[in-house]
Amino acid sequence: MNETVVTLVGNAATGVEFRETATGGMARFRFAVTARRWDREQQLWTDGHTSFYTVWAWRTLAANLAGSVAVGEPLVVHGRLKVREEQRDGQHRTFVDIEAVAVGHDLTRGTAAFRRVLKGEPMLTARVSRRNAPEAEKPPPAGRGRRREAGKVTAAADATGCQEQLPEMASAP
Repeated sequence: MNETVVTLVGNAATGVEFRETATGGMARFRFAVTARRWDREQQLWTDGHTSFYTVWAWRTLAANLAGSVAVGEPLVVHGRLKVREEQRDGQHRTFVDIEAVAVGHDLTRGTAAFRRVLKGEPMLTARVSRRNAPEAEKPPPAGRGRRREAGKVTAAADATGCQEQLPEMASAP
């Protein structure tokens, strides 16, 4: 079967709507892509037409989108292009959807901190149980990762309780 696979760069136009279904999670959000062109006469960049797409995601990608994407954030979306045509109230309408394979933040416009999701049985991958560990050995709350502060990288325990010490890095000019 021939499919049209596209990669789009734009912004989340709406929040992610997430629902649990019988086959796993389902998420959708609207995605805005605005063309930018160099105007030679005015010597500046101008915005062109904005196209809107509905991005659909399933299972793990859907759950991760719901916890990672907010309105206005710059994203890169890669997936299958689907065009639907419907008749509603006597009007012919065309809908353009993307069935997402991968979605990520656009790092040309900002930074992001990746947090790995533990799959399967948590006890198989976790090194320290928070419930059974003495107070002094408990790792910090999940979701805290490395943070860059004043030109150096500090380490914090991840969700598994692992902690990695990183050397200080010089700040970029």
